[in-house]
Amino acid sequence: MNTAVVILNFNGLKWLEKFLPSVITNSNEADIYVIDNASTDDSVLFLKDNFPQLKVIVNDSNYWFAGGYNEGLKQVTADYYILLNSDVEVTPNWITPIIQLLESDENIVAAQPKILSYHNRQYFEHAGAGGGMIDKNGYPFCRGRIFDHVEKDEGQYDDTAEIFWASGACLFIKAKSFHEFGGFDASYLAHMEEIDLCWRMKNSGKKIMYCGSSSVYHVGGGTLNYINPQKTYLNFRNSLFTLYKNLDKGLFIKILSRLFLDSIAGAKFLFSGKIRHIGSIIKAHFHFYKNIPQLNKKRKQIPCKSFTEMEGMYSSNIVWKHFGRKKKTFKDL
Repeated sequence: MNTAVVILNFNGLKWLEKFLPSVITNSNEADIYVIDNASTDDSVLFLKDNFPQLKVIVNDSNYWFAGGYNEGLKQVTADYYILLNSDVEVTPNWITPIIQLLESDENIVAAQPKILSYHNRQYFEHAGAGGGMIDKNGYPFCRGRIFDHVEKDEGQYDDTAEIFWASGACLFIKAKSFHEFGGFDASYLAHMEEIDLCWRMKNSGKKIMYCGSSSVYHVGGGTLNYINPQKTYLNFRNSLFTLYKNLDKGLFIKILSRLFLDSIAGAKFLFSGKIRHIGSIIKAHFHFYKNIPQLNKKRKQIPCKSFTEMEGMYSSNIVWKHFGRKKKTFKDL
């Protein structure tokens, strides 16, 4: 069994300086790779001067998150990949429990640890929290995080549970499965590519898991800030891409529902004074419709399983439950 921790970097020198020591100290079970996405800062020089024991792969261009990992992982030989954001602090014994979980069942292909906030360490972090879920309209949320409401960690997610998607901030995945299912969809650039990959794997009967006995601390927004309009655009566009590619039936109704619900999100941005984000949502929808011919080709390559039968799918409307019914926590649902 060979495990590789693989960190994707683009101009992230400050994160490498801050967090690589914790990764090296706590990852004796794994080889450590850094895939550099053609950084223009001194990241590569810093790695070679200060961490010559690490394996550094330099991509010839910035392929963003999805394409960057796809390209770099071609040069990583391992049984298990741990795709780790550069702005993550890991803890002792963070690897072994999840590798043991992956080995316990051949149908388990990916997993994530408990993801806590680096800056507010008693609380979960936005990108993954206590495991990824999805509602009937394709809106992702987490155990421990619904939209912008984040729960305090009080041991409520110290369990092991099957989920819908595992966070790309710290994604454990069987290397064979990553390549068998085509890796990330590079057209996503960044955001939600891990949800798309997890959904494709679940469509083939595979399991995605959460392991609460492993914890990491994530800064979050280290690549694209959470309030960046470009992030809003990618999240809305890629969510529509993911629905179209993976949903088994009722697609037309779901897209109409999303058009209505996304307009409500636009109104929320309007009342919050975030005018540029409204343009991001409109742009996302136009680019989605433009890409339907390409999405049709990808859809035909995926064996779609009934969405409603999948573990981790919430059969109600999370937008209404959270904003209309004021349900703040996963337990409240």
